[in-house]
Amino acid sequence: MSQPPEVVFSVTGLSKDYPLGDLVVRALRGVDLEIRAGEFVVILGPSGSGKSTLLNLLGGLDVPTAGTIRHRDQDLTTATPRQLTWYRRRWVGFVFQFYNLIPSLTAGENVSLVTELSPDSMSAVEALRLVDLADRIDSFPSQLSGGQQQRVAIARAIAKRPEVLLCDEPTGALDVGTGIGVLGAIEGVNRQFGTTTVVITHNVAIGGLADRVLTMRDGRIVEDVRPPRRLSVRELTW
Repeated sequence: MSQPPEVVFSVTGLSKDYPLGDLVVRALRGVDLEIRAGEFVVILGPSGSGKSTLLNLLGGLDVPTAGTIRHRDQDLTTATPRQLTWYRRRWVGFVFQFYNLIPSLTAGENVSLVTELSPDSMSAVEALRLVDLADRIDSFPSQLSGGQQQRVAIARAIAKRPEVLLCDEPTGALDVGTGIGVLGAIEGVNRQFGTTTVVITHNVAIGGLADRVLTMRDGRIVEDVRPPRRLSVRELTW
């Protein structure tokens, strides 16, 4: 009997509070979670449910108020700012709703910014080829459609060969047809490289791509489901 994949993230009792004047906003309330190597996890939930907060904590962009979060053997809750910077550079690729490309740089140059920071990176042209944009390597963001810009952002995220790809509403600013192309690029990275992938979205249909679908509400995970099979992007019904 084969062994299950290694645990990449182990989260216990994770809470996050934000002060708001005299009030405290509780974004996460005692979240427990394990994510294993190579999993494609989709996190669903309405705005304010805690999805982005959880993703930011997994990515080392923020620290919790209480609880622990471990990436393999590293305790991110006790890591120094320097250690968190190294963690983000070495292990994590980020894709956000808005592409955050530098307008004065070409697609290739935007991707190369990341490859210069990583010891085991792929070339910009190789990363762009993975998202079917190698022929636009010399194009500036203003010369690309929204979907193409998002695929450049994906190429930038994967160029350093991250172990983990964290995606925050990656299709939120795109129409359905363009969004399908972007999801295809993300799914392809997960299947081809075994990159542990976490996508947060309010679009329930995207859960069809996943090994696991988590649903969040009021700062808690209220459902953890494994679909009977993963759909391809073309099988999704929007």
